[in-house]
Amino acid sequence: MRSGLLGVLMLLSGGCQASDQPSLPPGLPPLPSGSGAAAVPELTPLHWPVQPPPALKAVKPVLWVALAARLGPDAKSSDSAGAAPLRLRAASGELTLVDGAGQRFVAPAFTLHWRWQTLPQAFTVRRRVLGPFASYESAEAAARRWAAAGAQTRIARPAEWEVWAAPDSPVPADLPTRLVERRETRRLLLELRRPEGGVALQGPIRIEAPAGLLWRDGRYGGPFRLQADAHGSWTLLEEVPVERYLEGVVPHEIGAGSPPAALAAQAVLARTWAVKNRIRYGVDGYHLCADTQCQVYSDPGQASAGVRAAIAATRGQVLTAAGRPIQAVYHASNGGVAAGLEEAWDGEPLPYLRPFVDAPPAAALRFPLPLAASALPSLLQGDGGAYGADHPRFRWQRQLTAGRLAEALAARGTAVGSVRSIRVLERGASGRVVALEIDGSTGRMVLRRDAIRRTLRELPSTLFTLTPAGEGVWRLEGGGFGHGAGLSQAGAIDLARRGWSSDRILQHYYPGTALQPLEAMGGAPEGGG
Repeated sequence: MRSGLLGVLMLLSGGCQASDQPSLPPGLPPLPSGSGAAAVPELTPLHWPVQPPPALKAVKPVLWVALAARLGPDAKSSDSAGAAPLRLRAASGELTLVDGAGQRFVAPAFTLHWRWQTLPQAFTVRRRVLGPFASYESAEAAARRWAAAGAQTRIARPAEWEVWAAPDSPVPADLPTRLVERRETRRLLLELRRPEGGVALQGPIRIEAPAGLLWRDGRYGGPFRLQADAHGSWTLLEEVPVERYLEGVVPHEIGAGSPPAALAAQAVLARTWAVKNRIRYGVDGYHLCADTQCQVYSDPGQASAGVRAAIAATRGQVLTAAGRPIQAVYHASNGGVAAGLEEAWDGEPLPYLRPFVDAPPAAALRFPLPLAASALPSLLQGDGGAYGADHPRFRWQRQLTAGRLAEALAARGTAVGSVRSIRVLERGASGRVVALEIDGSTGRMVLRRDAIRRTLRELPSTLFTLTPAGEGVWRLEGGGFGHGAGLSQAGAIDLARRGWSSDRILQHYYPGTALQPLEAMGGAPEGGG
C-alpha cells in the first residue's frame, strides 16, 4: 500500500489498465507522453490523475468515445444535492454495473447521484497554460512550438482548447502563458441509493448493456464506462468498434441520402480522421468526443442500408501519405475554392491540402491562384460552374454591427470599447481572410484563421468580402460553409452524381495520397503527416 500524496493520486487514478491485444503498428504512433497523464503524473500534478486510453488495435480497433463529458456539479459548488442525477436505462432487459472496487449491480435502470467526498490528503494542481485556442489543430501547432523549447506539453479542453505544461517549463518569449493553481480538497463520486442506504461507487464503473443503452435520443451498443477526467468531473464513454463508430458518423456528417461514391469517400475520411486524431482527448482518458470538436457521432442503429454498404465496401481502408494516415479534414462547402491547411489553422502547409479552384478545368482557369483580392467579388458572383454549387450556403450575406462585434469580443474576454472599424489585414491563396482587425476606442484585436469564425459565429466561412454599409455597420458577402480545407461534402455529392468514383473524389481533394489497409501499416515510420 502506498502512502502520502503518491498513494492518494494512485487511488484517484483508478489503478492501471491493461490490453491483451497487439497495439496499432508503429506507422500509427502510440499516445505521446506529452498528450496523456500517467497514473501519477507528478508529485505536484498538472491535473487530476487519469489513466490514458488503451492503444488502438491494428485488428478490430476499438475507440473510446465520450457520449457525455464534464458530468457532475460544478467544482465550485458547495452542494451536490442540486445537481441532476445521472440516469441510465437499458433499451430492453437489464444493465450490469461493476465499479472499480468490484461491486456488482443488475437492474433495468439506474439512477446515480453525485456526492462530494473529502480527500484523505489535499493536493495542489499547478500548471502553466497557453491559450485558449479556437481549435485542437491550432492548440496542437502551439504545443509543437512549446515542445521545441523543451516543455512536455499536454492538450486539454476545459472550455476552449488549451496547452498545459509544468509551471517551470521553458517558454518562448512570444508565447504568452499564465499560471493556474488550485487546491483540491475533495473528489466527486457517484452514489447508488438503495433502501438499506447509499453505496459509494468507485471509478471506473463498467456498464454492460446486452440490448443496448438508451442515451438521450439514441441507442448505443457499448460496453460503456463511467470514469473521472482530468478536471475532476466524470465522462460517460462507449467502447465502440471503429466500423460501428462510422455508422454513427457518416450519416450525420454527409447525409444518409448521399450518392454511394460520396458515402464511401466520407467513410474513408471518417475512419482516417478517427485513427489520426485518437489522442485528441488522451489527457481525459479517452480517444474522441461525439460532437463537432471531433466528428458528430450519434445512434449507429439509424444508419441506412446505403451507409452500411459504403462502410463495408471500404472496410479498414485509410487515406495515407508517405505510409501514414493524413489529416483527413473535411467540411460542408468550400464556396468554389478549396483552402490550404495554413489558411484554416496555424500550421505548416501540407502537399495534399493545397488551395485550388473546385471547378472543371475551363472554369478554374478564370481564377488563377493565389487569388487576387480584386478577383474575389467576381468569384463570389454566381456559381462559376463550381462543383457543389447547390449547397444552401454556397453563397451567403451577413451584416455585422459595431455592437455585435464588441459583444462577440467581450464573450471571449477581450474588450476594445466602441468598435470604430473592421478591416481585412491578410488573405490566403484561396482568398480567405487569414487576419481580421477590429479597432475600438480602447483597444485593438486581430483575429486569425479559425479564431475568426469561433468569435463571429454567424459567419459560415472566412471566404468573404467586407464593405462599409453605414455608421457602425459592415456588409459581408461570402461563400461556403466551414474551414474550406480538404473534401467539400457538397462537392463530393455533386461529383458522385456526375459519375465519379470514391477513389477519384478522394484524389481530387487529397492529391498524391493513397488508400491503405489499417492492418498493413506496420512498416511505416512513426508520426503522422
